[in-house]
Amino acid sequence: MVAEEEEKQTMTARKNYLIDMDGVLVHGASVIPGAAEFIQRLQDGDYEYLVLTNNPNYTPGDLAHRLQTIGMGIPLERIFTSAMATAYFLQAQKPGGTAFVLGESGLTSMVHSVGYIITDLDPDYVVLGEGRHSLEDLTKAIRLVAGGARFIATNPDTGGPGDGGLWVAGCGATAAFVEKASGVAPYFVGKPNPLMMRTALNFANMHSEDTVMVGDNMATDVKGGMEAGMETILVLTGVTKRSEIDRFPYQPTRVLGAVGDIKL
Repeated sequence: MVAEEEEKQTMTARKNYLIDMDGVLVHGASVIPGAAEFIQRLQDGDYEYLVLTNNPNYTPGDLAHRLQTIGMGIPLERIFTSAMATAYFLQAQKPGGTAFVLGESGLTSMVHSVGYIITDLDPDYVVLGEGRHSLEDLTKAIRLVAGGARFIATNPDTGGPGDGGLWVAGCGATAAFVEKASGVAPYFVGKPNPLMMRTALNFANMHSEDTVMVGDNMATDVKGGMEAGMETILVLTGVTKRSEIDRFPYQPTRVLGAVGDIKL
């Protein structure tokens, strides 16, 4: 029955693509079968596409190098991170502001790139990203937020597998710690916030009605894509299993086994 429904669900006209990275194109340091070939088909056909990731730790150049090393040739200008979305959000909200930033180089470099000063002296914002934050820095963030700094976080992911497969706390879990202690909830910029989707669309000069969001997670990729007005494809190589799809009040436009099954 599901297979028949999948065959009946077809996209309309030529599309652009926003593509989640982890669970769709790669698993850690391994390329998912068919993913490299799909990217090559996009490039050969001159399709517009952008690879999205909620991970703010790395610059697009870092990620492009990582992907090229494992056999997937995606140029840095085709990569969009939650750190980029966060920096553009800061620029739009308060140009030339200041921020206390807890994060890796992928986040701090982007915050600097939009003209922000990183400081712990009465900052306009506390910006929280992924990473191993010291208790001293977290305490400083709590005091700054409690003292009036606006609190934003790159992404709401609570945890996931880290190096060696061990489970590590994500930005969402750390943000909950700061929120509990300060009494102030953060604004999450990354998926499923449609703001990240729309910022990515603007970055690539795409339009939602002509673009498909491809992801492996119903709660982030499909939800964010749907709320941003895009058609969505859920692939079953990552977080969401087939048996879980019907639990959600919203549904993807199509369900496919893997990204390599997408017909352009």
